[in-house]
Amino acid sequence: MRLLQSLLTTSPSSWRDIAGDLDPAAAQIVLIFGLRAPLAEPASLAAIRARFASARLVLVSTAGNFAGTEIHDDALVCTAIGFDSATSRCVSTHLAQGGDLHELCEDLAASLIAPGLRHVFVFSDGGIVNGTTLSKAFNKTLPAGVTISGGVAGDGTDFLVTLVGLDSPPEPGVIVAVGLYGPSLHVTFGTVGGWSSFGPARTVTASEGNVLHTLDQRPALALYKEYLGPAAAGLPSAALRFPLSVTTAEQPNAVVRTILSIDENAGTMTFAGDIPVGATVRLMRASYEEIIHGAEDAARLAAQNAELVVCVSCVGRRIVLGQRIEEELEGVRDVFGPGPVIAGFYSYGELAPTGEARACQLHNQTMTITSIAEEKA
Repeated sequence: MRLLQSLLTTSPSSWRDIAGDLDPAAAQIVLIFGLRAPLAEPASLAAIRARFASARLVLVSTAGNFAGTEIHDDALVCTAIGFDSATSRCVSTHLAQGGDLHELCEDLAASLIAPGLRHVFVFSDGGIVNGTTLSKAFNKTLPAGVTISGGVAGDGTDFLVTLVGLDSPPEPGVIVAVGLYGPSLHVTFGTVGGWSSFGPARTVTASEGNVLHTLDQRPALALYKEYLGPAAAGLPSAALRFPLSVTTAEQPNAVVRTILSIDENAGTMTFAGDIPVGATVRLMRASYEEIIHGAEDAARLAAQNAELVVCVSCVGRRIVLGQRIEEELEGVRDVFGPGPVIAGFYSYGELAPTGEARACQLHNQTMTITSIAEEKA
């Protein structure tokens, strides 16, 4: 595998290569991560297409872009990939208003099934696409042993519109899947939040999708405020510091769920992922150090002689860490060393395998890492 990581600044367009030595003409896939406004500029796509003439272009709007140990909000981070013997296939779909997301994702996943499929990257709209439904559909459809990771697009801290595209201007509602094929590929993962649970376990007794109504038959919001104490005065923004851990009989490995909004009148909370009836939940909290150490632990789980490291971390972690945001990436670099190219973004949801079955799950407030290496012929 050969790589080239470049920054594209706009107005006017200019390139700066920062890692790798791949000839742009030999690129097969380019992962393009950027804030919504510059990503949507027609001139940006034209400049990228002019440089990577034969590559498939995967465009994802973000809440911050990773290149090595730095976060770039003023440039698009373009990571070009050229495999030695492995192959790839890129497909996309568009969720129309009222469309059947599960069926759409099943069809998208099925279109990638072919001999040698090892891994699938999924990059999805973060506004109207339910990441829980998406991950379930891909898990159900893809053959056993095929792993899935990726992320949900972001929109900075505006939370208005997210964009994804494949070889065309990025739009809301788009899902892109990238299949990687061949026995030469080695893919490993790390998924750690760094959050600690506190307080008693509670059972979800009423919910609708990602809207939580009651815990132990009590209004969820009132109970949540009770445990937050004085910190409840800072809601809803304070909720980023106090997510929930969620376990179910089907998924005993806890996933973190971020609270997106609260409804004072209804006494409900809306999360960035489903909270099913019967699930067990606990409140979570973390210090700066615990969040940073979580990123390092995720890197250790994914560590191998990697060539490409794709990190997807939650926008909530960025907001909580504030001025210390780059310490997450510095911890990842310390684990992997100077060799691999590190790319990624802050997201509205992270997709990565968990548990012994390695089924893909939607995560929040989590650092997820996918490490890729290609065995030399």
